[in-house]
Amino acid sequence: MGNAPKQPKTSWGKVAGWYSGLLEQSDETYQKTVILPNLLRLTAPQKGERILDLACGQGFFSRELSRAGAKVTGLDISPELIAEAKELSANFDIDYRAAPAHELDGFKAATFDKIVCVLAIQNITNPHEVFDCCSRILKRGGSLHLVLNHPTFRIPQSSSWGFDAASGIQYRRIDKYLSEHKIRIQMKPGTDAALATLSYHRPLQTYFKWLRASGFAVRNLEEWISNKHSDSGPRAKAENVSRKEIPLFMYLEAVKTI
Repeated sequence: MGNAPKQPKTSWGKVAGWYSGLLEQSDETYQKTVILPNLLRLTAPQKGERILDLACGQGFFSRELSRAGAKVTGLDISPELIAEAKELSANFDIDYRAAPAHELDGFKAATFDKIVCVLAIQNITNPHEVFDCCSRILKRGGSLHLVLNHPTFRIPQSSSWGFDAASGIQYRRIDKYLSEHKIRIQMKPGTDAALATLSYHRPLQTYFKWLRASGFAVRNLEEWISNKHSDSGPRAKAENVSRKEIPLFMYLEAVKTI
């Protein structure tokens, strides 16, 4: 037997343990309180349905989709995160694989009914190639479900909160939007500078163009807000209003049309 191919290095490998601990030890993460209930509502996983959790991380959403009855495959570029996923999913029948999201040659064409990709497409260098691969392995009429940090309002290092004291309004400042750019994100500011990942900002039109070029039509879009609430403080009212008006996440459902 020949040597197994080397897995590509990824910035997420360095933070695998920290990220896994964050999701498993806290019940207050947005993944659990905001994204999960909405994702299950909109994907409506059915018993026996084949679902690919693309860039699955440590398998949090893979396990929930499996719990709902779907036959789940989880794929992530980070071997460290896949190892965490396998350990945490010992009681689940989930097929985990370590591979980049644009290398799906191990799957036959028209294999999956649905593909989900949660808070990951903004960390991937080449989404257009990923969408091409997703189109190939989805059945005709199958759906791709994307959840992103909202690309209009949450642009790392180019957006921020501001407060207008005269009007008592908390607002979102956007410094640039149409320019595509790469950003280095320190996961735990003030600690180890090496614990960082890469993120990519693209405007909405770029995602829509890529999806269309890969044979997808966007069927649904939702914008999800924070579930947090300020009970006290001089800006509590303004903070609560802004949370209801300015979404944190964007959900897209794209259907394979070719």
